[in-house]
Amino acid sequence: MPRPPPVFSVTEYDRRISLTRAAMAERGIDLLFVEDPSNMAWLTGYDGWSFYVHQGVLLGASGDPVWWGRRQDANGARRTVWMDDDRIRFYTDEFVQSTVRHPMQNLAGLIRDLGHGKARIGVELDNYYFSAKAYLTLREALPEAELVDATALVNWQRMVKSDEEIALMRRAARISEAVIDGVVERIEPGLRKNELVAEIYGDLIRGVGEEWGDYPAIVPLLPSGPDAAAPHLTWDGAPFRLGEATFFELAGCVHRYHVPFCRTVFLGEPPAEMRRAEAALVEGLEAGLDAARAGNLAGDVARALAAPLERAGIDRGARCGYPIGLSYPPDWGERTASFREKDETVLRPGMTFHFMPGLWMDDWGLEITESILITGDGPAECFCDRPRALVVKP
Repeated sequence: MPRPPPVFSVTEYDRRISLTRAAMAERGIDLLFVEDPSNMAWLTGYDGWSFYVHQGVLLGASGDPVWWGRRQDANGARRTVWMDDDRIRFYTDEFVQSTVRHPMQNLAGLIRDLGHGKARIGVELDNYYFSAKAYLTLREALPEAELVDATALVNWQRMVKSDEEIALMRRAARISEAVIDGVVERIEPGLRKNELVAEIYGDLIRGVGEEWGDYPAIVPLLPSGPDAAAPHLTWDGAPFRLGEATFFELAGCVHRYHVPFCRTVFLGEPPAEMRRAEAALVEGLEAGLDAARAGNLAGDVARALAAPLERAGIDRGARCGYPIGLSYPPDWGERTASFREKDETVLRPGMTFHFMPGLWMDDWGLEITESILITGDGPAECFCDRPRALVVKP
């Protein structure tokens, strides 16, 4: 049966492999093993909900990457990766959640078969998907190899997006806008939160027009009133109430490419304190967007945001942005640079960030954010096009 058409061109995958190999050579890494599903997808196109078991991609100094995973997921690899079938390897179910054997023992045998039993091997040590048990087992099974930390090696190569990637993010942005529009239209006092979340998921997955939506890497976040002082609460069955603000942290997603977008809705008349915070936050956002220029530093964006907030007596004490793009649960960030004052990452055209200066006060919260593209000339471009303000709904 013919494979579905690939999401990206062969030229695009060649670009990614070349970038990664250059970074490997700079660190003296002979063989790279990535288990992060975002990095796997970026290098090979693999896309499946199989990251709850051990899987990964091997990349050496030459030849196509090798996908490795559970036997039943190898069929998914055949349907999604760009490589030939002989670059797909698997382990059997006797290794799955076993107390007497571990998938890393199978991987070690594959690495030896590929001629890398004595190689300097890079592994993603600080990663959601690579456990301490996996590291210890792999080290024991490859006693002649040298395992070195390659955490975020691939992530940093993903920082500057290609035109093909940016096109997907523009498509995801249209979904983000539609979802926020749906929230503003539907929310009212007495509506149960879970009922609105059901509609949010419907809008996310239905997409816009012919553009279907993928599942986002983070569930909808929508705490209200005092709960909005905490940035990562989800929802319950309680009703929305008059006199409370609710922030909505959501993201449209197309082929795993995310565009987060946050807005806050107040039911009733907002207090003066929140209005003052809104004014300072919007001023800081606009200053930060102007500072988000190629050649400036990530820290410049944070400093531009901080000045109006400090004048208003608001001390955030947190980073205000992070890179976005291709991601899987539990996070839609790329885990590299950050918008914070001491980050000296130089901004380059094609970088994409969620400029996320949320305010989480003692008994309320306010989020007005923008996903942005660093351009070749001038301030950052916002992917979404909606008013940058607290939404007030009587």
